[in-house]
Amino acid sequence: MNAKTIRDVDVGGRRVFLRADLNVPLDDGRITDDTRIRASLPTIVNLLERGAIVILASHLGRPKGKVNDALRMKPVADRLAQLLGRPVRMTGDALGPGVQVAVDKLRPGDLILLENLRFRADEEANDPEFAEALAGLADIYVNDAFGAAHRAHASTEGITHFLPAVAGLLMEREVDSLSRLLTKPPRPFHAVIGGAKVSGKLEVLEALLTRCQAVLVGGGMANTFLAARGLELGKSLVEEDQLENAERIVAEARRKRVRLMLPTDVVVAPQIHQRSKTKIVAVDAVPKDQMIVDIGPETRAAFADHLSKAKTIFWNGPMGVFEISQFADGTNEMARAIARRTSAKTVTIVGGGDSVAAVEQLGLADRMTHVSTGGGASLEFIEGKSLPGVEALLPADAEINFRENA
Repeated sequence: MNAKTIRDVDVGGRRVFLRADLNVPLDDGRITDDTRIRASLPTIVNLLERGAIVILASHLGRPKGKVNDALRMKPVADRLAQLLGRPVRMTGDALGPGVQVAVDKLRPGDLILLENLRFRADEEANDPEFAEALAGLADIYVNDAFGAAHRAHASTEGITHFLPAVAGLLMEREVDSLSRLLTKPPRPFHAVIGGAKVSGKLEVLEALLTRCQAVLVGGGMANTFLAARGLELGKSLVEEDQLENAERIVAEARRKRVRLMLPTDVVVAPQIHQRSKTKIVAVDAVPKDQMIVDIGPETRAAFADHLSKAKTIFWNGPMGVFEISQFADGTNEMARAIARRTSAKTVTIVGGGDSVAAVEQLGLADRMTHVSTGGGASLEFIEGKSLPGVEALLPADAEINFRENA
């Protein structure tokens, strides 16, 4: 990574504003997946052990600039305390006199967690005054929130105009790992792309066609490609306004001699429900009263066989309605197939909420080369876009000029 990291900074006794991505899924106040909290631990522990005063900040959910009690950071603080084996103090707001008083009481090796940054509308608006006020709490800024690095918000980009900005250990690992896909990855390079809609992944598909030797498409987005062939898909999700784009992607793949693989058989059900009766049919035999909910066993085997030839694999997006267990077989099989390739020295990189959830639930995360915490950020990185939160970091050869706080 061509940017300074916390390794390049003497943080002892300094106030560090640490922007992490602690945006975890909640179910009635209970954290259902703590992957992002655990991914942030190495940076937090490193700073604390080196005597930094850590002011930890994150967003949670989409409160749209208003206080929402269901999206308070307390569940995150409680889980973080369990993982650290120490209490985690919290503030009642992201900013204000009470926050300043609490920060002033901190000593080297102390940690405090700010309330949800997005309770303040100024955060997503990247308001300069709000960014400067956040900066006023600290001497240096550390960005470890790769999952929010594609957003130019006050705590990811605005604050860097007022404090020297360096990368955390997770940010460094994310950028270095994903960069492997952009700079001469071992070939063959195969991508597995799923999810509900083509419209949200057009740009990444186009980018992958310039780098990959094969793109395997599943999930709801495959329906649109199948429909573009003229197939009748019953009640399945199809983006009618994306049919031309699907045809264009197919033509582009053919022109660039990239193999674009689509399902040949699918699992169908009358409705998306845990107790729905399912059956397996060919893609050209979907009943009118049924909908596609997963890729079929023939497709899973074909995808897995094709991946066995790969030396680099990027996976983003589920193969079906993954949140319902009986529709998750395709997604789970992709996770297992990709994990097997890691053992064969293939570079395997997984990004996207449901893909990450699948490898975590199956206990396969440690068997992947890299599991990204950034869904949209990882896609934009693969597309070759600049990420504001990354671009704002100090170059590796830059001099650090601290802002001292009285």
